[in-house]
Amino acid sequence: MFKQFKEFAFKGNLIDMAVAFIIGGAFATVVKSLVDNLFMPPLGALMANVDFKNLKFDLIEANAETGAKAVTLNYGQFLTDLLSFLLMAFAVFLVIKKALGALQKKEEEKPADPPKQEVLLEEIRDLLKKG
Repeated sequence: MFKQFKEFAFKGNLIDMAVAFIIGGAFATVVKSLVDNLFMPPLGALMANVDFKNLKFDLIEANAETGAKAVTLNYGQFLTDLLSFLLMAFAVFLVIKKALGALQKKEEEKPADPPKQEVLLEEIRDLLKKG
């Protein structure tokens, strides 16, 4: 059982996938920081110094007498997260587009083998010319 697990765990594809997950997580952190610290502050400044994280709609206000907390829809945080997602999706799109483009170029570079019938006909033609 340990041998089977070792073979599974140390296959090249599994290790590559693990590395991709780690790099993807780090990339997500960078994109979130980019959105939170570079994109949203100027956008908020353009909209009369609005901090998007504080934008919310109160459904039920907090009640100090009963200790009930406020119920809110935090649409500002949602907008920030949506922008992060869109940037992440765009970056993944670009990477995949480049990877697929490189694969297609490799396929185009390979000369296509002529059909076997055509090769045989060419050989027969060449033999007839000699004979």
